[in-house]
Parts: sequence; C-alpha cells; structure tokens
Amino acid sequence: MKRGDVFHFFERLAAANPHPETELESVNDYTLLVAVVLSAQATDAGVNKATRRLFAEVDTPEKMVALGEDELKQHIKTIGLFNTKAKNVIALSQALIADHGGKVPADRDALEKLPGVGRKTANVVMNVAFGAETFAVDTHIFRIGNRTGLAPGKTPLAVEKQLEKKVPQPFRVHAHHWLILHGRYVCKARTPECWRCIVADLCAYKPKTPPPKNWKDPAV
Repeated sequence: MKRGDVFHFFERLAAANPHPETELESVNDYTLLVAVVLSAQATDAGVNKATRRLFAEVDTPEKMVALGEDELKQHIKTIGLFNTKAKNVIALSQALIADHGGKVPADRDALEKLPGVGRKTANVVMNVAFGAETFAVDTHIFRIGNRTGLAPGKTPLAVEKQLEKKVPQPFRVHAHHWLILHGRYVCKARTPECWRCIVADLCAYKPKTPPPKNWKDPAV
C-alpha cells in the first residue's frame, strides 16, 4: 500500500470513529493489565462478563494476592485456560508488589518480564494506559495487515514492525484500535464484509466479497 493510501486508510477509519477505545472493561491500570492477560485466546465480551464482579472487589495487586489463586479461578472459570491464567495473574501481582511498589510500570520491557505478559499484552497496556504509540498485533491486525497490503508480514512481530514504519501521524496512538475494531466487525476472518468497508478501494484484497441479496445500502 502506497504512503498516500496509508494516510487515507487511517483518515477514513478515524473519521468514522474519532475516539476508539478498547472493548475490555477495567477500572485502573492494574485491572487493565489483568484483563489483557485474561483475554488471550478469549473474547473481550467473555472476559468482561467474568471480570465485572471480580474488579468490583479486587482492583490492586495486593487484593489479588489476598484473594488467592483458588478464589480467582472461581471468578474466571468461564474463560479458556483459566487455570494457567489464574496462576499467572497471582504471580504477576506478586511481582508488581515486589519489584514495582504495586504499580504497573510504564515500560514495555518491564511489563514483558511479568508472568503471563507477552509483547502483545505489553503493547496494549502501554498504549491504553500510558498513551504510547505501540501496535499490539492480535489475530485481527495480523489478518488485516496481510490481507489489505497495509503491513504484510509472516509473523506478528514483522507486521508490528511494518506498522511502526508506515503508520503516520496523527493516527499512531489509535491505529491498533481502529484495526482491531475493523477486523472484528468488518474485515472478518472467514467472510470480510467488503460491500460496507470504507477503505475497500485502498485494499489489495482482490476477491472482494459481494453483498448478500437482502442487503440495502444505508447511504442510498
């Protein structure tokens, strides 16, 4: 995708959704970190359903450690891989207390050293909590980067590096949210809804999906 097309790509997404936000619910930086860890291989909606009551009671690493692994499992047992995730959440909470005074560090390298926190999770926390220009490449962004030609790459890290290189100002802070939401609701994995995509003409994906027979263009 050409530089000018990249600018117009994000310009349109920004116009349609000027203030994109994560769909994960949290009450502070710590609960955001926990929510992102829990969201691995799970839907945001599923995580939110499990954590609403939890975060009403537990919103600091100290409270999480006091809650304990067994009780945490009861709260998050509807989430995939909940046993491993509960162990990681307790361990990362202990690490935050021991190494960071109970605070979430505003440093990607420090975040990645926490149990259960990979590069994608660290990038999300850096972006949402601290406003960093990071690009958290999940399955949606990996798909869009390759499908559209925006940021092709064989690995999530390769796509991330392409985005770091290509995404222009003033779109860098919100870029990963626009891409995630676009992938979740329009540029879907199995059947991209090209007929209602606002960036379809800039996209390299050739077999554009036609609209269903009963679809009516709301602009007409």
